[in-house]
Amino acid sequence: MVAWWDLTDSEESPDTLRDFVRDEEKYWRDIPGLLLKVWISDPSSGRWGAVLVWESEEAARSAVLPRSPAGAIGHPVDFRAWFDVEAAVGPGMALPFLADFGAAEGSPAAPGPTRRPVNRRE
Repeated sequence: MVAWWDLTDSEESPDTLRDFVRDEEKYWRDIPGLLLKVWISDPSSGRWGAVLVWESEEAARSAVLPRSPAGAIGHPVDFRAWFDVEAAVGPGMALPFLADFGAAEGSPAAPGPTRRPVNRRE
């Protein structure tokens, strides 16, 4: 899942949201079914958000998520889309739990259809 906010009309910026991430990341470490969360930003376009990789659609739907940055940003997420993981690769596979994960790898945990509602706390 990819989600991002347009910060153009927000008092927050990618720089100020780093404090939010530093405070929040500990709450994301033990969420069942979450394989990876990567916070992302593009200061030149004023975008900030995250990429989340779940072990299954069921895990994503049943997850109890920490607070949303929407309160600090001042509005709900601007963009959210779900995708299926086809495969994952990296030098030395720094994230070994993603090796052989995805539909192209025949992973039984690969999610199904790509568009799913998810707005849990906004």
